Amino acid sequence: MPKVAIISCYFQKNYGSALQAYATQKILDDLGIENETIRIDGIESEIKKKKYEFYGKKIFDKNILKGKKGYIVLKIIKKNPFSKLGKKLKLRDKVIKNFEKNFKLSNRINSFEELTKYIENFDAVLVGSDQLWLPSNMVADYYTLNWVPDNINKISYATSFGLSDIPKEYYNFTKKFISRINHLSVREKTGYEIIKKICNRDANIICDPTMMFDANDWLEIQDTKPFFKGKYIFCYFLGNNIDQRNFVKEFSKKTGLKIVAILHLNEYVKADEKFADYSPYNVDSKDFLNLIRNADWIFTDSFHASVFSIIYHKNFFVFRRFKKNYSLQTNSRIDTLLDYFNLQSRLIENTKIVNIDEIMSRKINYKFVDYNLNKLRRENKNFLIKALNIKDINK
Repeated sequence: MPKVAIISCYFQKNYGSALQAYATQKILDDLGIENETIRIDGIESEIKKKKYEFYGKKIFDKNILKGKKGYIVLKIIKKNPFSKLGKKLKLRDKVIKNFEKNFKLSNRINSFEELTKYIENFDAVLVGSDQLWLPSNMVADYYTLNWVPDNINKISYATSFGLSDIPKEYYNFTKKFISRINHLSVREKTGYEIIKKICNRDANIICDPTMMFDANDWLEIQDTKPFFKGKYIFCYFLGNNIDQRNFVKEFSKKTGLKIVAILHLNEYVKADEKFADYSPYNVDSKDFLNLIRNADWIFTDSFHASVFSIIYHKNFFVFRRFKKNYSLQTNSRIDTLLDYFNLQSRLIENTKIVNIDEIMSRKINYKFVDYNLNKLRRENKNFLIKALNIKDINK
């Protein structure tokens, strides 16, 4: 059996990132593949430096500046030792980081030169999933696998560009690093189209690794008792659209259900201070799953919150996080997810023209969803078995 190094964003203070990285590890474990997730802390400063240089060059892009404003405010609040909110945010970061105990991490590696030498101990390097090929990540040059020697098998596993297309200035760079990857799979149709257009290669379209496991599988890492007792609407917003919050408030009034929300995730949203009835901060990745599993209704603009809503057969609705003219909008992953399962009715495009009674009457054919999800799981597994040149030990 081959030995595999995983390149993932396990370290992000983001529930979806942590859970997809964990799922990737678990899939390899279930296949009997020895694996190790490469620690990033020793080279993180070098990666961040390159990303800062990327955003520095985009200083005149109004869309990016507007999008980063709330993020900067959030960082300032966390650094204020006298801020009550700052203490809550740091508590959440701490409990999310505690989830790292679930990963089989490598020893600390302090440079890319050291990493290239270390990776020679492996037969394959697997990068995925999540939005690892955003332009800022390309510039950082970690998830590209450019530092991996030619003789080692390189696999992209449900990796995402995030964008519907990438800026032309990155075409040559993309073509170069994609050409070195032996086995290509992406998470969205747009990722396939980008690779086909720029590199003239075909990539497999497979599901996000979190979707490889059903509701019972995910119970292995969470409490069976509800995190919040009683009936509730769970809200998980990464964006700052106030109209979407107001719509959920109206839905709450209509149903009489309390709003449970995780606040200030990617940026500080002032309006959220009076939004939810209950807004816990001591929520780690397994608690995030618990809140979805036990909710009566779910409203979100998040890809992974939508994924787990599907896995748990929930009544959910998803909003667009980004406007279509935003230069770095990542709406394509939501579109691909909903299209595949014929769940376009779960997307609320304009809150001002939606009738609450009407959307409450919309039904989800979860029998159809499960049929297609099982098909995706088979395709996902078959891709890995072929890429790693192994036999399925579970047959």
